[in-house]
Amino acid sequence: MILDEIVAQKRIQLKDDMSRITIEGWKQRVKRPGTHKPLDFYGALKNSGNISIIAEVKKASPSKGIIKEDFDPLRIAKEYIESQIQAISVLTERNFFKGNEDYLVKIRQSCPLPILRKDFIIDLWQVYESRCIGADAILLIVSLLSDEDLKKFQVVSNILGMQCLVEVHDERELDRALESGARIIGINNRDLRTFEVDLKNTEKLMNQIPNDRVVVSESGIKGVEDLKYLKELGVDAVLIGETFMRAQSISEKINEFKAV
Repeated sequence: MILDEIVAQKRIQLKDDMSRITIEGWKQRVKRPGTHKPLDFYGALKNSGNISIIAEVKKASPSKGIIKEDFDPLRIAKEYIESQIQAISVLTERNFFKGNEDYLVKIRQSCPLPILRKDFIIDLWQVYESRCIGADAILLIVSLLSDEDLKKFQVVSNILGMQCLVEVHDERELDRALESGARIIGINNRDLRTFEVDLKNTEKLMNQIPNDRVVVSESGIKGVEDLKYLKELGVDAVLIGETFMRAQSISEKINEFKAV
């Protein structure tokens, strides 16, 4: 399965990355003067007054290949910021999504919005790394983590000032996310094992989530009708990548969505 391949490659990559700097090294970097102080990702999504938009900087995916040929992460982020969305998601996974940590570092330098680091986080080392490269929030995929690590990564993230988007796909994963104390729940409409997409997955899980949590619907949001459907369900936010990356004009597409 593709998810197993992604995680296997991630473990290989991490072994190399962790040979260059230890967790203690990251801890020292966090203390450096001028290090970015994380922004309130939860608040940005919960208090926008409308359905919030997390717009993703995304070059490729395992199922679609290269999505945006003329990929310029800084230009894309600038257009997102000017379109006054609520947060930006930056894919940093290198092998299958063609992302890079440097994209987040460079976007951070001129971005006043909360930034979500979108990656396959499977080791505490990555949590500290995320803080040091400028992330305000990180993605935690429930299916990849034990209950112990799911809780531990959230606790450490909070200590570091970051928040977590805890991603689920089914009822069992949702129960685990809620049990872990997750405040921001991402419902992935894409099954990461088959890559099939069904927007009704959000509807299926929505009613089981307490009102004080932020609910983010992820994947498969292609047009205004999709957004209207999700808004009627009561989701707080949507995470959209491919639709913006394929748009002739990102700002025009965002304005269409904001008019809903």
